[in-house]
Amino acid sequence: MRGDALLNRILVIRGGAIGDFILTLPAIKLLRDGFPRAHLEILGYRPIIALAEKRFYADAIRSIEDGALAAFFAKNAELSPELVTHFGSFDLVVSYLFDPDGIFETNLKRCGIKRLISGPAKLGSHEHAAQQLARPLEELGLRLENRSARIYPSDVDRDFARTFLRDAAQPFIALHPGSGSETKNWPIENWRELGEYLLARDRSILIVSGEADEERVRILESAWGKERVQFAKHLPLPRLAALLENSIFVGHDSGISHLAAAVEARCLLLFGPTDPAIWAPVGEKVRVLRAPERKMRLLDVEMVVAAIEC
Repeated sequence: MRGDALLNRILVIRGGAIGDFILTLPAIKLLRDGFPRAHLEILGYRPIIALAEKRFYADAIRSIEDGALAAFFAKNAELSPELVTHFGSFDLVVSYLFDPDGIFETNLKRCGIKRLISGPAKLGSHEHAAQQLARPLEELGLRLENRSARIYPSDVDRDFARTFLRDAAQPFIALHPGSGSETKNWPIENWRELGEYLLARDRSILIVSGEADEERVRILESAWGKERVQFAKHLPLPRLAALLENSIFVGHDSGISHLAAAVEARCLLLFGPTDPAIWAPVGEKVRVLRAPERKMRLLDVEMVVAAIEC
């Protein structure tokens, strides 16, 4: 184990969606804290892993969508000499990629990497996701004590947020009415009723959305227009993180909810079919409201209002 103290270069490979990456941050923090002098690099989807670039976690990031990487998923492929040299420079690689046939792992080892730890690409239902993702690092003597993820907006991120929210009364309420699955979504008419309740009480609202949320947000936009409502659409995630930092946030089981919790926004998260014991972000300011019978349509607006106001 003392040889681990000589780790100078560490690579974490993490694909997946926003929530998947944020749930992995506690494990990456273990590496950062355990080997503070090491160069730590993350390979993943650039718009997502930008949350970690020069923001405590990663000294550098690299896109997993680099065309030259495709060969690493094929047997006996000719590998890019540049990537062979790059991967071979790491003392430790921690990979969370789904690799059932071990092809990617075999090609990584062809690069001469010194040590490879494979994290779980798919998670079970026995413990919180962050704990499962950190479990493989125990072979390095690293054990997860704190399952909460943190994201650290830069000064540039916060300058953007101040400009964007210049006219919003504080504290404003951020609503994210979407998720990656329709079964996890509260009915859009309930979001509209909630918004009208808040507007009637002179609350400022920020609607957060990505590409998957366009139709739902269009309904709200046509209903409210610009009446004390701002719409944050398709923003780079580091900027969105800074926007949410001082908000009261209401959302579903989604990556954006994990983002809000990771900047310590006061979060009310509406859960239906998925298990919050596994998938909800962890934090002192996070409150989960579980839908009756795990059916989102059975969650009354009054219950959500009461939870916001308490």
